[in-house]
Amino acid sequence: MNLVQFGCEDWLNNWEKSAKIDIAQSTISSLTLEDILNLEPDSGVAILEKLKKETFSYGWIEGSPQFKNEVSKLYKNIKTDNILSTNGATGANFIAVLGLIEPGDHVIAEYPTYQQLYDWPRTLGAEVDYWNVYEEEDWHPRLEELRALVKKNTKLICINNAAQPTGAILNTVFLKEVVEIARSVGAYILSDEVYLPLNSEIDYSPIADLYDKGISTNSLSKTYSVPGIRVGWIATKDDFLVNNIRKIRDYTLICTGVFDDAIAALVLKHKDKVLCRSRSIVLNNLAILKAWVENEPLVSMIYPDMVSVSFVKFEKLAPERTEEFAEYLLKEKGVLIVPGNRFDMPGHARIGYCTDEKTLRTGLELLSEALREFK
Repeated sequence: MNLVQFGCEDWLNNWEKSAKIDIAQSTISSLTLEDILNLEPDSGVAILEKLKKETFSYGWIEGSPQFKNEVSKLYKNIKTDNILSTNGATGANFIAVLGLIEPGDHVIAEYPTYQQLYDWPRTLGAEVDYWNVYEEEDWHPRLEELRALVKKNTKLICINNAAQPTGAILNTVFLKEVVEIARSVGAYILSDEVYLPLNSEIDYSPIADLYDKGISTNSLSKTYSVPGIRVGWIATKDDFLVNNIRKIRDYTLICTGVFDDAIAALVLKHKDKVLCRSRSIVLNNLAILKAWVENEPLVSMIYPDMVSVSFVKFEKLAPERTEEFAEYLLKEKGVLIVPGNRFDMPGHARIGYCTDEKTLRTGLELLSEALREFK
């Protein structure tokens, strides 16, 4: 097996611990354990007492009934048996693709986006065609191009909704067209939905609700602000795939852990409060980001619609020097971003604007300084 280096993760692994000002992350400012416990009326006293007496065995292999029940509320009619806990959304994508793809299969992947969605199927021996996104069309792909790409042996279509790193959202009307194209050849659709949009006016649907061969993957890591427990899930109506994934979990994961499961279930139990907090952070920080872009002539941006990632374009920087500039920014200013070439989109950079306000303001100010100083 010859895995391609994971560009974004490799960059963060190398640099995130040395940054003084981190505006690279895509999580909405992470919750503390105290924050999570305070979601309960008794500030988590009862839950902590229960956990103190908990036997730390393997626990519920596929996720506890409490966890699976809370996840099921995020969908219209996915039975709890068809919800499986995973090691984050990355783990969910990994085993979902592994459960489907064999050498010679044809896969179509939105591109560029989260690298795992196209390089992992290729590693397993699939022929992967790119369904390109277009900056001039608000980072959306074109349906007519998808229709031209599908083949009789197309096994899987991979999308990221909302998308990493652009924040682009494919609405329900668009997704229904994608479903019809997939249905015409019997293909599955895998939708990584970890960046849940926070704009309630958006016509947004999980793919598992729209298609019997739709696979929704998600986690607590981004919109729910709890990446540290590494809990995600797979939701699908397809019984064959679920049973195949059960087998794979025995080889790769077994379970997500008693403590992690309990915290995940608690966060989802109080998802309205958690999402209200996330929405407040996004609204406040997006206004700061927009004001910076509008007053900074060296950049431009297609703004995310209340999604926790944003993708800035450098107007004067030579695209081939994107990573060189990002290293300069880190070493000279202490500011971490993710250069766009790590998503196969040089000339841009991912900015995680949903950090705390002081970090964001300082990071953007220093980013402007660096753009003028870099030679």
